[in-house]
Amino acid sequence: MKDMSQANSDLPTRLLLNLAPWRNAKTWRIAFSGGLDSTVLLHLLATLAKTESLPPLSAIHVHHGLQAVAEAWPDHCRSLCAALGVPLRVVRVQVQPGASLERAARDARYGAFVEVTGVNDVLLTGQHRDDQAETLLFRLLRGAGVRGLSGMPRQRRLGNGYLLRPLLEATRADLEAYAAKHQLSWIEDPSNQDRHFSRNYLRHQVFPALTARWPQAAATMARSAAHLSEAQGLLDDLAQMDLLDASTDSPFEWLKLPSLELAALQKLSAARQRNALGHWLESLTGLPDTDHWSGWQDLRDAAGDARPVWRLADGELHRSGGRIWWLTGHWLRACPAVGAWLDPASPLALPENGVLKITGAIPEGPLHIRYREGGEVMDLPGRGHRDLKRLLNECAVPLFVRGRLPLLFKGQQLLAVANLPGLDGAAAGSWNLHWQPPDEDQGLR
Repeated sequence: MKDMSQANSDLPTRLLLNLAPWRNAKTWRIAFSGGLDSTVLLHLLATLAKTESLPPLSAIHVHHGLQAVAEAWPDHCRSLCAALGVPLRVVRVQVQPGASLERAARDARYGAFVEVTGVNDVLLTGQHRDDQAETLLFRLLRGAGVRGLSGMPRQRRLGNGYLLRPLLEATRADLEAYAAKHQLSWIEDPSNQDRHFSRNYLRHQVFPALTARWPQAAATMARSAAHLSEAQGLLDDLAQMDLLDASTDSPFEWLKLPSLELAALQKLSAARQRNALGHWLESLTGLPDTDHWSGWQDLRDAAGDARPVWRLADGELHRSGGRIWWLTGHWLRACPAVGAWLDPASPLALPENGVLKITGAIPEGPLHIRYREGGEVMDLPGRGHRDLKRLLNECAVPLFVRGRLPLLFKGQQLLAVANLPGLDGAAAGSWNLHWQPPDEDQGLR
């Protein structure tokens, strides 16, 4: 076994090796809580920056305000960062009440990280091998699947940049030895001793018993997480292959909504359906646990004339026209009424519903915009009066779109239905009604 001096000399070398692919990043920002892990990471990088050509370093301290003692922590972090010559940004967040204070604090913290991480930015966190083993055991006890049991990834997307965990190979003992050698001081969070929190219970009660019997438990569990991460990579490859078949073009690409062809998914086994769909949804919403995937079965197996909806954490899956559609934001809210279009030569901003414009010769007015209420009739050359519902059926317009589709009227006469060829303007093609739906942020969670 290597001695402490060897462990300390290895730590900067291993850190540089793990960060080598990211040396061209715009900035390296350290998530700096002031605790042992992030203090060692900060000191390591600030020291390496004196001899190595590294991206600009900075740090961010997220202040949750959950404990009175925490009020002193930003000043401690400022002092240490100033001593090391690393700029620090302190961000105060509001932790939303909920069933799990741990999760709520984490969500608030990572929300702040997303806000400050720009394009080609890298956020560095100090989690180590012992944290990885605790994560694996914690998720195992919660019944996680392969993805969850892969543990914390070494890297992942974060907002417009990336999150990296360059110390995952180091142990807590390695970090403690480094801190002792360099006489570092750090914050001891009193809440880390509260064994009501699940992770603290594992750390203080379960892992000491495990390591007393199996001294290499943390190392072997971290190795298992690495094996499962590799397995998850293979499942991701399979998902991408299956999604390629389902990612056919939609006749309504102008909706700019994520969608998949249902028939292509239905050809797959149930397990491959869940794998492909989970991969597709991962960037869009928090995924349900195993017990709540019945919502997918209900959506998939509903009768053709049904309007099934699967409600998930950050939006809804709808089924229409042989496809499944991901809806969020404006698409889940009713459209406010519009009314008269006073200047049809200029684009019209529709409240909660994008933008409308007329191209070509402007039809004579007065013109106004409505949404479908039922019973509308349109006069079509050579076809006479046709019920709008039947026309929308002929065009296979998805059901969730029909109540938002702008209708152009002159008095009580329905002149045009936006974006639908043959219904969107004059028969001679002298003008057309174009609708640009609201452009929702569909992901990058």
